[in-house]
Amino acid sequence: MQTNELIEFARHCSWADATVWQSVLGHSSGAADPKILGWQHHIHTVQWAFLQLWRGDELVLREQAEFPDAAALAGWGCDANRQIIDYLESSRASDLERHLEVPWSAQLEQRWGKEVAPVTVAQSVVQVSIHTAHHRGQVAARLRAVGGVPPTIDYIVWLWLGQPAADWPERLAARDA
Repeated sequence: MQTNELIEFARHCSWADATVWQSVLGHSSGAADPKILGWQHHIHTVQWAFLQLWRGDELVLREQAEFPDAAALAGWGCDANRQIIDYLESSRASDLERHLEVPWSAQLEQRWGKEVAPVTVAQSVVQVSIHTAHHRGQVAARLRAVGGVPPTIDYIVWLWLGQPAADWPERLAARDA
């Protein structure tokens, strides 16, 4: 996969995350729902974890209890998305084709009873995008269940709209946690 395609996936991911957060924060039941907040925390934890691995940073994961409210959690997600795009925009093809050591591989090997195959940074960027989309679907279904209206965030819709930039709530932009 080409670097520009990975950047495109990351930009869509940021737009979709921001759009979902707009809907969640705009609905009081959604912004207080433990399931929604749990999935949103998981989404951003995965984004941060992989970003740290890509950059060779120490892996530091934050607990959901560290965020005083939904807006603080969303601000953390906003920062993750921005930094992922920045990382990809500054990466060389060789950075993205290198083998990625994933610390939880041993747990998966034990669970599956076989050695995991190597993956590249580029492949893990696609994984983060797909994984995030899966959990956004759970958030959307739950938001509808608590009376909210989930947004349409399909990749093709983003393309049809001209690939708009993420519209993170303004109050989050200043809070980057």
